[in-house]
Amino acid sequence: MTILTRWWRRLPILTSESKGPWGAGGGDDGNEGGSGGPRNPWTVPPGAPRGRGRPTALDEFLKRARGGGGGSGGGGGAGFPGGANGRNLAVIGIVLLVAVWIVFTSFHVIGPQQRGVVTFFGRYTGTLDPGYRMTLPAPMVSVQKVDVQAIRTDDFPEGGDAVNLMLTGDQNLIDLSYQVRWNVKNPQNYVFEIKDPTATLRATAESAMRAVIATSTLNDAIGPGQARIAQRVQDLMQQVLDSYGSGLQVQGVALRRVDPPAQVIDEFKAVSAAQQGAQSDINQAHTYAEQIVARAQGEAAAFDKVYEQYKLAPEVTRRRMYYETMEHVLSNAHKTVVEDSRGVVPYLPLANATSPRPSPQPSPAQGAGQ
Repeated sequence: MTILTRWWRRLPILTSESKGPWGAGGGDDGNEGGSGGPRNPWTVPPGAPRGRGRPTALDEFLKRARGGGGGSGGGGGAGFPGGANGRNLAVIGIVLLVAVWIVFTSFHVIGPQQRGVVTFFGRYTGTLDPGYRMTLPAPMVSVQKVDVQAIRTDDFPEGGDAVNLMLTGDQNLIDLSYQVRWNVKNPQNYVFEIKDPTATLRATAESAMRAVIATSTLNDAIGPGQARIAQRVQDLMQQVLDSYGSGLQVQGVALRRVDPPAQVIDEFKAVSAAQQGAQSDINQAHTYAEQIVARAQGEAAAFDKVYEQYKLAPEVTRRRMYYETMEHVLSNAHKTVVEDSRGVVPYLPLANATSPRPSPQPSPAQGAGQ
């Protein structure tokens, strides 16, 4: 209401015939406002010679800004000092925009790990190799850059912590999480053949894993068969993706967690510990058997060498073996065998001379006399 009141008060001023603060103007005596108003400072002073003066640069600029036209710009369009009219400026602006558009849509920088898929009005025409490449400008030609060297990973289930139950071939449930590594091997197929390559790969991985687990036993899944399961899943995934023409390459499948359901995990851990103990005992038995076999083989090789010598000189070898055997048998004996005692000095055990003599034992007769 206050704003309307103010504008109502200013209405007489806006509708008055005065052209400015100095009145209606048009006086020839230099007093534009008539006898009662102040003199316009931009008019010719009283008594000065009248004439058509040359307009200043400020007057020319203000006149052109009001759209008055005229002057050196000519025509009726809005001009600027220097003679360039609006039409020329518009043409220059359009040319600059076209040049910028051509530069930014015709020249492409393809990185070493990238390939550029080129389409002409949506139709595939070729693939650009790494480097600086030039094509026709958009929208006639468009280039989509695809990274063919980056190894992407997908976790199953998404996040890696959720429960993912699968049924094995022997009717057991396992909680399985795994990871798939893949990259792009064919940029053209990756762009055109499948609408959502990532979603397709995830669906393929889940179906392949369930198909392989359904034909595997629980012991294979939680034991030494995990590597074989991962390789089977990778091969099956690659076969399905190639049949789709997806342009994807599966680099590997890794089983991250293979556990029984949480309700029976303690019992399964006990079974797993028993299996590991049994496997450890089997390994120790194999080690002992290998040692015995190696020792027997060594003895057999030594006997073969003796037999070779025996074949060269049987009598000499037989006598040497007899002497060696008797030496080994009698080395710890405390008896001396003399074949003929005639003319032989009685044997003295000099080797035991330093040993303490045993105390003489009294004879039965002496003991009785005492």
